[in-house]
Amino acid sequence: MSVEANQTREPEQMQAMYLEKLADELSHRGLEAWLMAPPGRVPSLYVVNPAARALEENVYAGCGKDGLWWFWWSWAERIAVADDVDGAASTIVRVLASLRRDNA
Repeated sequence: MSVEANQTREPEQMQAMYLEKLADELSHRGLEAWLMAPPGRVPSLYVVNPAARALEENVYAGCGKDGLWWFWWSWAERIAVADDVDGAASTIVRVLASLRRDNA
C-alpha cells in the first residue's frame, strides 16, 4: 500500500485493515482470531489457541511516533511492523503455543 493511500484513510480503517490481514494469517497457522470493534473503542484482534483456550491475547494496530504502523500486545509492547504480517504472526504463534508433554 502506498504512503499516499495510507494518508487518505481514517486511523480506524487502517487499524481494521491491518488486523484483518493478521487474523487471516493467524487462522492459516491454526489460531482463532476475531476482529473486535465495539463503537467508541479501539479495534483489536482477539487471538486464542484452540488447543489451549487459556492462551489468549488481544492485539492492537497503531501508528507509532515514528510514523510507522505497528502491531502491539495489550501490555503496549511492539510485536512487529504492521506491514510484516508474517513476522507478527510468527511471534504471536510462538507466544501462544502450548507446551505438550508426551506421556510415553
